[in-house]
Amino acid sequence: MSDDLSRLELLRFARRVVEQQARASLTQLDRWIADEERREAERRRGEEMRPPPPDWLLQYGLNHRHVDSVHCGDCWAAAKSGRCRPATREQALEALRHQVPACTHCRPDTVLGVLE
Repeated sequence: MSDDLSRLELLRFARRVVEQQARASLTQLDRWIADEERREAERRRGEEMRPPPPDWLLQYGLNHRHVDSVHCGDCWAAAKSGRCRPATREQALEALRHQVPACTHCRPDTVLGVLE
């Protein structure tokens, strides 16, 4: 008997190797898919649990003591400042009555019905 493998035996061996590598690749892909599905579910849960934005915001100065302006809760300019705190409707109205400027972008004075 010859120690040389036949062409057919080599082809069958090659098929087993490819099959094994394919299974390993599919297992890795399945792990990646499961990880991504978990991340997506966590992101959705985080969005669902996030509290709604406040209706009104008061922007404080650099010293965080005096109110600089009044914003609507979804104002993009307020989000950029990083110095805002949520406020009630009454607090926003009171600030506008005390001559605190309204944001020129979201116009909370118009939304609240306060005209300067």
